[in-house]
Amino acid sequence: MSENEKFDELSKKAEQGDVKAQVEIGDMYYFGKGVEQDYKKAFEWYTNAAERGDASAQYNLGGMYDNGQGVEQDYEFAVEWYTKAAEQENVSAQNNLGVMYANGQGVERDYEKAVEWCTKAVEQGDASAQYNLGVMYANGQGVEQDCNKAIEWYTKAAKQRMTSAQYNLGVMYANGQGVEQDCNKAIEWYTKAAKQRMTSAQYNLGVMYANGQGVEQDCNKAIEWYTKAAKQRMTSAQYNLGVMYANGQGVE
Repeated sequence: MSENEKFDELSKKAEQGDVKAQVEIGDMYYFGKGVEQDYKKAFEWYTNAAERGDASAQYNLGGMYDNGQGVEQDYEFAVEWYTKAAEQENVSAQNNLGVMYANGQGVERDYEKAVEWCTKAVEQGDASAQYNLGVMYANGQGVEQDCNKAIEWYTKAAKQRMTSAQYNLGVMYANGQGVEQDCNKAIEWYTKAAKQRMTSAQYNLGVMYANGQGVEQDCNKAIEWYTKAAKQRMTSAQYNLGVMYANGQGVE
């Protein structure tokens, strides 16, 4: 079946009130699959499905209000639709609600509520929520500050390839926060994040190789990681590269 045929068939079902078809049509308009991308049309179809109780459509509507796609940005409406979806155990909506309570977007800032919603998402294994809980434990937001707990949640998220969690773990091992200082572990986690193109991790790896922290000093490796970060417009990496070229460290 061609994309056009699929679209025609789904359109008939959607117009007859088929909620699943309405969501699929919304997705096609949202991502521009088989039709020209049209956020307003996507918003229209998601609304039809959301008003009939579909959690994924409610979550998508929340996202569109959150980001101002197909509709004027409105954090209060975003919270409203995320809440409807979250109450139906939509894990992404639960995490996003946590973020909005933490940031005070569309609601009064409430870290305890943020922890509550992120915890619900964590119970379903959501990596973003694991990371967010780690941040709140690290900073004592909505919970008593606990670097050990922060390490625990960052580790869970990092094992799901969440780059921010991998980077934060690297920082905590490098500085001995919540764990005994361990530059080898810092290098390990920075490397995982750096290989996913995280600029700060690439830069920190460059620093550690340049100074021989957790690894044998290796100016060639320092140059390699500084260069990757510098190409992503990180000014500190660009500067350090300039210094190394000026002094002939790792390069002629």
